[in-house]
Amino acid sequence: MFQSTYHRAGSVAEARALLDGAEEAKILAGGQTLLPTMKQGLAAPSDLVDLRGIAALRGVTVDGGSVTIGAMTTHAEVAAHDGLARLCPALAALAGGIGDPAVRHMGTIGGSVANNDPAADYPAALLALDAVVVTDAREIPAEEYFAGLFTTALDEGEIVTSVRFTAPGRAAYAKFPNPASRYAMVGVFVAKTGDDVRVAVTGAGEDGVFRHEGLEAALAADFSPAAVDGVEISGEGLMSDIHGGVDYRAQLIAVMAKRAVAAA
Repeated sequence: MFQSTYHRAGSVAEARALLDGAEEAKILAGGQTLLPTMKQGLAAPSDLVDLRGIAALRGVTVDGGSVTIGAMTTHAEVAAHDGLARLCPALAALAGGIGDPAVRHMGTIGGSVANNDPAADYPAALLALDAVVVTDAREIPAEEYFAGLFTTALDEGEIVTSVRFTAPGRAAYAKFPNPASRYAMVGVFVAKTGDDVRVAVTGAGEDGVFRHEGLEAALAADFSPAAVDGVEISGEGLMSDIHGGVDYRAQLIAVMAKRAVAAA
């Protein structure tokens, strides 16, 4: 039976020092993925570095059209923030649809982004919103940050401190959740600013979240649910599992895209 040493960091600098000084440390954010993984014996870190005591990593800041969300801000806090709900209701609604109340009050945006589960909701939002992931060392555009299943551009020991984006003119997120886990079997986030349209898909890709260029081109020409009907949604590169095959997920992408555009 393994033993893990628990540390509660008081600052980002302290957290980084603890990570660098440990044999095999893991960051503890909301713990919604890491703790179950440890219980199953699939992870055995020598040290756990808890970020929940770092006040600087919490909160939502709205400044004009710019939004910054601290990495340790919970899904429930994102969903309930009045300023965010007015400026980018799509993201607030997305956060309010993650898991169940217990998950939303423990899980954090930073933990979700760092884990990059292929069926998580936030990656689609950050990719569609052209967001920037801010760490203790640098700023990483979302286009460069998400690098495959459970894979990101983060270096060893690098800590996500916030995410930042400029609110779009119109946006919405629609997902078809697995009825048990509430993870997205397919989720589509659509964002429109001026003539630019970005469409990001989660839950469906073999390599995780991705942008759909065909939908983007069609919606840039005609931002309406009907425009989706003219787009071929290929099954190539899509996930097939016990919950649905590639054709099923391709159809769900079209349906969720139409719902997102209608909501936007």
